[in-house]
Amino acid sequence: MESVSHEENDAVTVPDLMSRARAASRFVAQWAGRFSGQDLLGAMPEPSGAGQPTDHNERIAQLRIERNAAMARIAATSLTDVASVAQTLERLSALADSACQRAVAWVSEGLIERHGRPRDADGAQAHPVILGMGKLGGRELNFSSDIDLIFLHTADGMTDGAHPIENERFFIKLAQEVGKLLSERTADGFVFRVDTMLRPFGSAGPMSMSVDGAEEYYQTHGREWERYAMIKARPIAGDIAAGEDFLRRLRPFVYRRYLDYNAINSLRDLKRRIHDDVVARKVVDDVKLGPGGIRELEFIVQSFQLVRGGQDASLRNPSLRPTLEYLGESGLLPRDTAQKLDASYVFLRKLENAIQMYEDEQTHRLPMDEDRRHALCVGLDFANWGELRARFDEVAAYVNAEFRRVFADPTQDAEDSDCAPLVRTAFGPEIKVSDLKAVLLEKGFSGADESLAQRLVDLAQSRLVRGLSEAAGLSLHRALGQLLDECLRTDEPTRTAERVLRVVQSVAGRSTYLTLLDQSAVVRAHLVRLCAASQWVTEQIAASPAVLDALLDQRTLYAPPGRDAMTSELAARFAGVPVQDVETGMDLLRRYRNEVTVRIAAADISGSLPLVKVSDHLTWLAEAVLSAAMERAMLELKESHGLVVREDGSVAGLGAIAYGKFGGIELGYGSDLDLVFVHEDVPGDVETSGGARSIVAAAWFARLTQRIIHWLSTLTPAGRAYEVDLELRPSGQSGPVVVSLKSFAAYQRDKAWTWEHQALTRARYVAGPVALGEQVEALRREVLGRRREPKKLAKEIVEMRRKMRGHLEKRRPGAWDVKQGEGGVIDSEFLTQYLVLRDAADRPELLEWSDNWRQLDALAAAGSLPPEDRSDLIAAYRAYRAFAHSRALQSEEALATEERFASERAHVRAAWKRQFAEAEESKD
Repeated sequence: MESVSHEENDAVTVPDLMSRARAASRFVAQWAGRFSGQDLLGAMPEPSGAGQPTDHNERIAQLRIERNAAMARIAATSLTDVASVAQTLERLSALADSACQRAVAWVSEGLIERHGRPRDADGAQAHPVILGMGKLGGRELNFSSDIDLIFLHTADGMTDGAHPIENERFFIKLAQEVGKLLSERTADGFVFRVDTMLRPFGSAGPMSMSVDGAEEYYQTHGREWERYAMIKARPIAGDIAAGEDFLRRLRPFVYRRYLDYNAINSLRDLKRRIHDDVVARKVVDDVKLGPGGIRELEFIVQSFQLVRGGQDASLRNPSLRPTLEYLGESGLLPRDTAQKLDASYVFLRKLENAIQMYEDEQTHRLPMDEDRRHALCVGLDFANWGELRARFDEVAAYVNAEFRRVFADPTQDAEDSDCAPLVRTAFGPEIKVSDLKAVLLEKGFSGADESLAQRLVDLAQSRLVRGLSEAAGLSLHRALGQLLDECLRTDEPTRTAERVLRVVQSVAGRSTYLTLLDQSAVVRAHLVRLCAASQWVTEQIAASPAVLDALLDQRTLYAPPGRDAMTSELAARFAGVPVQDVETGMDLLRRYRNEVTVRIAAADISGSLPLVKVSDHLTWLAEAVLSAAMERAMLELKESHGLVVREDGSVAGLGAIAYGKFGGIELGYGSDLDLVFVHEDVPGDVETSGGARSIVAAAWFARLTQRIIHWLSTLTPAGRAYEVDLELRPSGQSGPVVVSLKSFAAYQRDKAWTWEHQALTRARYVAGPVALGEQVEALRREVLGRRREPKKLAKEIVEMRRKMRGHLEKRRPGAWDVKQGEGGVIDSEFLTQYLVLRDAADRPELLEWSDNWRQLDALAAAGSLPPEDRSDLIAAYRAYRAFAHSRALQSEEALATEERFASERAHVRAAWKRQFAEAEESKD
């Protein structure tokens, strides 16, 4: 039903279109005589600023005449499909914007003549700020709509004229006179009906309030429905910049930092009240408020905005259709559902406008009168009323079904869980742990000791739980019963229940997550499954409850994003965070890291990601988080101190080199990041430029590196992103946190120990300028490609391995350390590093990779390692990593029984002996 321009269809003439427009609208028919058909169906003229009347009565008349002419054009082009629904709504909104702007300017002019200019305490002029709300704010105004306005002003104070008044009084007068100028009926009609009931305190509040006062109101007294209303707020007149700043300041009120599932309940209650009112007034066939109407469709979209808008800036759009499109693109709604809802919205809005265009009448009901029905069929291009009615019923049924699906209350008519009596017992007065233990055993938690009973009692008696509202308390009780039911279906109900209770304890004071656990069977099932599988995942969720958000969608939970997606997702989340808001940025970074890590773990546990791919994903995540931290830290420092600019005008950059597991693309759960930072070379006396205060380049790079480490490793309420280890930097702990490329090169060439060159075999440039990365890689190849004396190299590596084992190997009777023990992971890595360092001078292809696995492949291909050793070492390495990985998921050390991995240890020992027998003997 979207537009088909008459200019593109030679078969349809202007008279034909005008005949259709007249038949569809008495309002258009009344105005058609004042225009030629081409004029009425032509482009909307731009409002003219020339020749504006100065007489008050002339202004009143002009606004109304121009409004009626514009509305006739809009109706004619809409009813003939010359303009699309999108164009019609945009034109109606632009007309209202223009009328408000002109009215504010005219009224301000008169008030300033009488009272002078309003000024704040410092003498600066105060300005009005007018917010368009509802459909006007979303640029989706319908044909005969009221316009919802909120009047604010930038500052309190006094006017400076001969008859001074307080600023508040000045701006209240302005609001009153603007409302009257727009809505008063005269012989020429009216412009727009103005509704100001959405203002702070409603009818009891002042017509205009300072932006500071309004901010305090919303933060202190704001109600849930006001959050809903503010989604569509948009500055339309007065000081637009001040209005945009006000809405930015109000963002924490409208959009919670966490996913706000309580918003669903609030919208559900609001819709219920609207429905009850419609029923009480016996309204039927209401396109706006009835079942499957526009309001239900708006509620579907705005539920996602309220719940997720705090974390996803793309959802903070006051317009419905772009938001709906994003919901489909992002997977928050199935793409075909989003497209069908969009088509439904277009139909309903076109229908609503056509109903109102008949006589410029504010109604949303399908007509009963046959003449009106015929006109509606003509305007919407339906053959007859039955066909139109069937289409409306089809659309309304679809929208209502989606609305009921999104807003379904799973607690309504839900059966009591099997464990509900157990929960009631645990939350009963003066319950004893011993009594509760007996109930748990009876229910099926076999082998339960007092720890599970004690956890339940501690939860029930905690200060957070005792302080819950009645509704939140009911959500907790229902969620606990259903979670314990789910635990009983696992292999180890008691252990799983203890872990699940650890998570519940962490969210006990946050009603939004209690609501989520209460209402989402999907989240409960995923939570129990993950807790049953992994103690480590349990701890991650408990430490960062926002991770529960990731459990909502099985499609994304078990399919973590790839490398490019991680980078783009992080960039999108940071898009709405000001550089100065470091706290929000750091929490965002940690939430994203925690969320994606749990998604990787879920895919790992489910078997959809093999071990190598798990490490790949964990490494990509670290790269994305590191790059984001570097970018944000750079923006911070740029504001305060500018950038380091070289003589040729280019900016000197900072790069990060990953070592160890990070460099080897073998990160595991909870791994630290081994990093070395280097910067591009600049003269020592160069100072920064472009910031508030210049500092020397060396100090700038040191501060930048410290800020990056702060972004990554500082403990916040959302935890840490990563622990950072800089001990592999030149000169270790005694060296600076960052060095120039020149200094790094000199150290590697002349001062580095053999063990540092071993570490360099695992090094990989991961973030920073591409050119710097190419220089780092060239240096790595140069240093590692040096010719070395094999016997001396072997002795140094054997000695270093002995020292490491003496300091780091964990010893326990009947067990061995799979990482540091003889024949374990480190022995395999040292053997690989020895061969790379020994042969790289003649085999530069050995330096292509930084991970142990592909280095072993390269060594075998180059003839440096027998093929059977390559196969045995890779098999052992794979087995060791899988074991360490599984132990990490249970938060346990990588200690195996003496009997485990006997053949793998034997293969590693044999390969080690073949290479190092002489070095071992000479040491002895």
